[in-house]
Amino acid sequence: MPAPARDRMTRMDPALTDAFETNRPRLKRLAYRMLGSVSEAEDAVQDAWLRWTRAAGGVTDPAAWLVRTTTRLCIDRLRAAKVERDAYRGPWLPEPLIEPLAEDPLERAEEVSVAFLLALERLSPLERAVFLLHDVFDEDYPAVAETLGRSEAAVRQLASRAREHVRQEKPRFAVDQARMLELANAFAAAASGKDMRALAGLLAQDAVMVTDGGGKRKAALRVMVGRDDIIRLLEGIAWRTGGLPGVSQFEAARINGYPGLVLHLSDGPETLAFEADADGLIAAIYAVRNPEKLGHVG
Repeated sequence: MPAPARDRMTRMDPALTDAFETNRPRLKRLAYRMLGSVSEAEDAVQDAWLRWTRAAGGVTDPAAWLVRTTTRLCIDRLRAAKVERDAYRGPWLPEPLIEPLAEDPLERAEEVSVAFLLALERLSPLERAVFLLHDVFDEDYPAVAETLGRSEAAVRQLASRAREHVRQEKPRFAVDQARMLELANAFAAAASGKDMRALAGLLAQDAVMVTDGGGKRKAALRVMVGRDDIIRLLEGIAWRTGGLPGVSQFEAARINGYPGLVLHLSDGPETLAFEADADGLIAAIYAVRNPEKLGHVG
């Protein structure tokens, strides 16, 4: 936390500081789902704290005030980032949310999965806010309407439209955590051994692979569609580099709610998140290579 913010915290009534700290985890969860970025979520919550230091004395419902403020800050950030998002080089993926496998998950997996966050990315900022506040964080419609400065009827319409979009984009199958861990480990083993046949055997026929380099590191500039397309990409990497370098240096972690891999490569870290199909095969691989999204990776 920056020094000025720490100074404000020390000068504030401890009860007001405690009220903010009590709500901080909820605010971070909301901001991450809104922005798809761990670092931006932390910045948004920090901005909410700075506003709290100026307004806290006159607030009668701290939880509602903080959710409302954080939501509005996130909407402002999304609108400001629209031009940058539109000009993004190659496919865009959310900044990976990484938790050790040894710990109980802090988030419901389906609510932070890459597929879910990509579905939210297709919503407008207002649709995203309404859907998250009502359907994920259980705010009632009058509270959501007050947060967004819209009528309750307008909010209900936004929620209905958002819900339909998310339903169309959500993962097709429930993901078994144990099976996902098996797939992640098997993928790492096959890649380390440069065993393309074994890799192909792990992939569904219609699997997709999305690689996000953001123009900062080498990555495919389109979504790879189908097992053969993915294997050709991996074979091309192996041919150019003499193998799949660094894949043997990895650790299993919970990435966006499900078991995945953190790779430690010569040019920096990379994360791989997986989605499985009903047959227990890999249906999607999401690879984040953009270093700007990996600053929090140890």
